[in-house]
Amino acid sequence: MITSGKPRKQRLFRYTASNSERQKLAHAHVSKELAKKLGIRLRSTSVRKGDTVRIMSGKSKGKSGKIIGVNLKSTTIFVENVVRKDAKGKEKHIPISASSVYITDFDLSDKLRAGKLRVQRQAAVQQPVAGAVNAPGEKK
Repeated sequence: MITSGKPRKQRLFRYTASNSERQKLAHAHVSKELAKKLGIRLRSTSVRKGDTVRIMSGKSKGKSGKIIGVNLKSTTIFVENVVRKDAKGKEKHIPISASSVYITDFDLSDKLRAGKLRVQRQAAVQQPVAGAVNAPGEKK
């Protein structure tokens, strides 16, 4: 990733980034309820086709639905039932920035992704929460 804070260099990095780097840019927050349900301490993860998301900002704020496509070139996603009509009257899906949604449910049909979440769940159980106070008589 780029370390410079200059806008010109940021734009250049995003424009010339490879697909693997663009995948890192297409991340969204995980809802607190989902993280608690799965027992993970994950703040954000990459969005994938099939995930259920809720839109936080923009004209479609508050709507939720499944992701039907991810465009890595522009780091946008397409959500079902979030459409507008074009000049000919056909419905077109509105591109939404991946950073303006949060994930409410994962698509765990991919075994690799399910395995990664399982590993993160085990790591969250083993590591104590930062700033937690030990019980009396408990060693650090």
